[in-house]
Amino acid sequence: MLTPRHQALVATLAGMTVGVAVFGTVLAINSATGNDSAQTVVTSPAPSPTSTATDGLQPDSLQFVAETFGSDKAPITAEVPAGWKSSQAGTRPRYVDPTGVWQVRFDARGSKQTPTALLEARQGSIDEQDYKVLSADNTTLIYTYTDKARGPRMGLSRWIPAGESGRSAVEITVGGRPQDEAGLRAVLEKATETLQLPGTGDDRPS
Repeated sequence: MLTPRHQALVATLAGMTVGVAVFGTVLAINSATGNDSAQTVVTSPAPSPTSTATDGLQPDSLQFVAETFGSDKAPITAEVPAGWKSSQAGTRPRYVDPTGVWQVRFDARGSKQTPTALLEARQGSIDEQDYKVLSADNTTLIYTYTDKARGPRMGLSRWIPAGESGRSAVEITVGGRPQDEAGLRAVLEKATETLQLPGTGDDRPS
């Protein structure tokens, strides 16, 4: 027979066993229901939006609106990208996008020189770091250079003849970055195609 002391020891051990079992059951329930305060929740970060800073200006992202410049006696109309604004009117407007990265500029003062002569003169007069001519065909000069403040840049300049006179009527220049070339070409072509010189309203550059 167990002595009273042994009986008390057995009762104590039995109580401890039951307590451990109950504690283990509580932990299991808390883990299953998410109530365990020590439980670590691991979440995957949401993917960040794809950066478009280096994607370049895309032609299919552009919409165009007609703008009128020149003078009251000799107004000129051409289409430029919607949202691009000019801070000046007259014969030398410059339409810039809200970010200041892209622009299209018109010079409608005209010249007695031919478009080819003006292209050659411009080609030899640009004094910019890393200046490089990519092409100089069909009265259009395409070049790149490095701007100290903005980095690599690209320019496309085109001289529009005044009918069959041989003179130059308008210069159109678009500017941006080298990765914007496709969009810049689209802006230049749209401005050229929609250019309305003073006259009947149907006059187009030849």
